[in-house]
Amino acid sequence: MEPTIARLALLAAAGLALASCQSSPKSTPVPSGKSASLLAMEQVAIAAHKCWIASKDPAFKAYQMANELNSYSGTPRFLLVPAKHYGGKPLLVVQAQGSSSRVDVFGPLMNEPLGARIGADIARWQAGNPSCSAAA
Repeated sequence: MEPTIARLALLAAAGLALASCQSSPKSTPVPSGKSASLLAMEQVAIAAHKCWIASKDPAFKAYQMANELNSYSGTPRFLLVPAKHYGGKPLLVVQAQGSSSRVDVFGPLMNEPLGARIGADIARWQAGNPSCSAAA
């Protein structure tokens, strides 16, 4: 009988030793992988597409949107380009950089009468209000 008890004790000790070798689960949270600039630009780009392009707003009929949110340079952005010339020179650039959630807007359209509306829309969307027009 004693050899059986000795074997059981040896098996129990081996099991404990094996269990102690296993690594403990990591307690660090998994990052989402999205920078503040990408989060800000996603919010603005979705609203811009919905309000300017998908809604067929007459003020933006002559333009199409070129999304460049998956930028490896840390500068997610979207462009408004001529509708009939997708590869043409951008008329509007909306971008954010690195870890900043500040959205910059520039380009020739900002000097046109439409520029005031673009600036107001972008500011509203960046602030978290996805509506297509300012509240009266």
